[in-house]
Amino acid sequence: MTASHPTPTTLDVTEVAGLDDLLTADERAIRASVRQLLDTRVEPHIAEWFERGAIPDVRDLTREFGSLGLLGMHLEGYGCAGMSATEYGVACLELEACDSGVRSLVSVQGSLAMYAIWRWGSEEQKQQWLPAMAAGEAIGCFGLTEPDAGSDPGSMRTRARKDGSDWIIDGQKMWISNAPYADVAIVWAQTDDGVRGFLVPTDTPGLSTPEITHKLSLRASATGELVLDGVRLPASAMLPEARGLKGPLACLNEARFGIVWGSLGAARSSIETARRYAIERTQFDKPIGGFQLTQQKLADMTLEYVKGYLLAVHLGRRKDAGVLSPTQVSIGKLNNVREALEICRTARSILGANGISLEYPIIRHMNNLESVLTYEGTVEMHTLVLGQALTGEAAFR
Repeated sequence: MTASHPTPTTLDVTEVAGLDDLLTADERAIRASVRQLLDTRVEPHIAEWFERGAIPDVRDLTREFGSLGLLGMHLEGYGCAGMSATEYGVACLELEACDSGVRSLVSVQGSLAMYAIWRWGSEEQKQQWLPAMAAGEAIGCFGLTEPDAGSDPGSMRTRARKDGSDWIIDGQKMWISNAPYADVAIVWAQTDDGVRGFLVPTDTPGLSTPEITHKLSLRASATGELVLDGVRLPASAMLPEARGLKGPLACLNEARFGIVWGSLGAARSSIETARRYAIERTQFDKPIGGFQLTQQKLADMTLEYVKGYLLAVHLGRRKDAGVLSPTQVSIGKLNNVREALEICRTARSILGANGISLEYPIIRHMNNLESVLTYEGTVEMHTLVLGQALTGEAAFR
């Protein structure tokens, strides 16, 4: 008599390790709300937007994100949702499971532009800009990177000089997300008093924001330059509390935390796509998920995702407790983006030739993560941050 065996139950990448048990009911509810909005508003169109190289109704989408409380959601007051860092991280994961460019729109708005004003701005600046930005009525960008100053922001050439009570700014910023449609730019410039930040409305005479085209990554995110040619600003445009590189670096640290979570979204989407494909795709008279090499790929990808998720939750809890250090954020960004990119590459191999088609999300995630790997600190820079913490020696020069 042959014993009968129950049909095995398949588990997705979250269920297999019981990761939902790490989240509170509120965190799961936020995840569900963000996912619902993305499933109806973005997911059906994102491949087309990527191929087109633009989000056609970006201001409408930004207002919808604002209505849900996604913009500056971890900031307090001024129309911001005041949610926890972990809740923000969970939202970033869902956003990037849809597309890195969509998460970048939210991240640049909240963790760079809004955070700069919230952390370093005057009360008047906060009242002027933050409520509109939280609602998605105004869009911000963050001008730090220059053609000759990327990983070394201290070498920036953009200069602000006093002219009576006004400031005159000359310089150029590159690779600025949101720049082509932003209403306000946070511009960092050298002054006689060190690096200072300035609020520059994008309709200010002398400022132009040409879009950078011919990208093969982050195509659903508008990227541009900030060209400042004798831009005159009143004294009130300066962020009064930001002095030196501490100002922009603190903002970057906020954005990196979102990337720790967001990159996992691209990884999860790719694993789930590959898992479903492996169950449905038949070769040699059986699903390719029944072959040992395919199962090894799925298992290895899932292990790396689970480890990255555990790290993200740990860092989120530390941030909520007020004890998260910049080095710990570097650990998260270095590990999770690097592993997410490798997961995408492996997932693509399971789909074979279909893996390069925009009918599936994997190649889009893979291309996007090539940018995420570089921005907010390259692999090399975060490696050296960790190396300095371990040895006490700075190896940046």
